[in-house]
Amino acid sequence: MENTKRKCSLEEHNEIDAIIYCIRCQIYMCNKCENFHSKLFKNHQTFTLEKDMKDIFIGYCFEKEHFQKLNFFCKTHNKLCCAFCISKIKTEEVGNHKDCEVFKIEDVKNEKKNKLKENIKKLEELSKDLQESIDKLKIVFESINESKETIKNDIQKVFTKLRNELNKLFPKNFSNFDEKSTLIEKMKYY
Repeated sequence: MENTKRKCSLEEHNEIDAIIYCIRCQIYMCNKCENFHSKLFKNHQTFTLEKDMKDIFIGYCFEKEHFQKLNFFCKTHNKLCCAFCISKIKTEEVGNHKDCEVFKIEDVKNEKKNKLKENIKKLEELSKDLQESIDKLKIVFESINESKETIKNDIQKVFTKLRNELNKLFPKNFSNFDEKSTLIEKMKYY
């Protein structure tokens, strides 16, 4: 987009900066012209021109002499366009998007809306699948914990039985071993 500072459309004032644009008349007006215009045409929609209107979205094209409603979307440049932007007039400097892939805004809006609905549906399905997987993992985890406790108890029973049998066979030697293993166990935690 080029500089958005415009001059008054009236030939006698074409050196004066415009401050207003009338949508219906499609003219830029300086302060003097605007005073007359507002008295004559009270129902016309006008916009105050700032020094730089690039950051203001009002739904109208800011290209030179276009200032029409943005009714089209150029997919090639990912940009909103007016009818002049897509026109194929060769005699004037218009039609920056005449050779691009252009669609009506309403069509693009509907396409994006449908795509968004599809994505939301997919996300809901993924969320449901994820929750089901989490629930299954919780069951598996609980089962593992139960098995772990059972195995731990079984191992303790086996060692207790083994120790009792060893104590019976080697009462003197094994009691000394018990003391040392208890000491070693305690040292692990220091």
